[in-house]
Amino acid sequence: MPWSNGRTLIFVDNPVDKVDNSPDRHTLCLSGRTIAVFAKQPIAGRVKTRFCPPLSATEACQLYDTALRETVVRLLQIQAQVVLCYAGRYEWFAKVFPGLFLLPQAGADLGQRLSNASRSLFAAGANPLVIIGSDCPDLPVQFINQAIVALEDNCDVVTVPCRDGGYALIGQRRHRPEIFVDIPWSSSDVLTITRMRAAKAKLRYVELSVWEDLDDVKALSRLLERSPNSRTAEFVRHKLSGYLKTG
Repeated sequence: MPWSNGRTLIFVDNPVDKVDNSPDRHTLCLSGRTIAVFAKQPIAGRVKTRFCPPLSATEACQLYDTALRETVVRLLQIQAQVVLCYAGRYEWFAKVFPGLFLLPQAGADLGQRLSNASRSLFAAGANPLVIIGSDCPDLPVQFINQAIVALEDNCDVVTVPCRDGGYALIGQRRHRPEIFVDIPWSSSDVLTITRMRAAKAKLRYVELSVWEDLDDVKALSRLLERSPNSRTAEFVRHKLSGYLKTG
């Protein structure tokens, strides 16, 4: 997937559990609207561990893999460049998602990884930049488009809040590291502190409609209710329905 009129960035390989400063593989050249997906290589015991129990590590891994693939397919409907910010083996992502831009995650915690990815992607030519995870595979495409439009209308930071106190999407018009530093990730305070950081820095901050991520078995039941035709819902219905009866 060639793009021109951008800047260049060097790839390195990155295993799931550590940063690997191996030689470069390719260069990344972006221009304009960019959506970055934070993703891990699906390995049993390393993804969706909050679901275990009741799910087995293998089932949780399959759930994650399905959600990730659906997320990427949905994003390809949008007029934007898609980059996978990956943790895992480069070869796996290159094989499963041929033609997509790949950028390894780098940093000791999620905040550092988000900030480092943002810095690198803006340096490579992204403008504006929207970052999402793979925990909201049915996130409406219109929400992502609304976030991009808000940033193009001179909003500095935009989020799609989650009901659990985090966010499903965060977008920036330029790199804003202060919104990623010292955040209590995986807590109900993520969105509140992000708002406070944006206000302290006098950033133009916009929140869009609330959505929900997949962080427990009850969330899977709600996914079936709101998005029954999604690929992830189909997987849940056929492979995990036994857990929903007691979930």
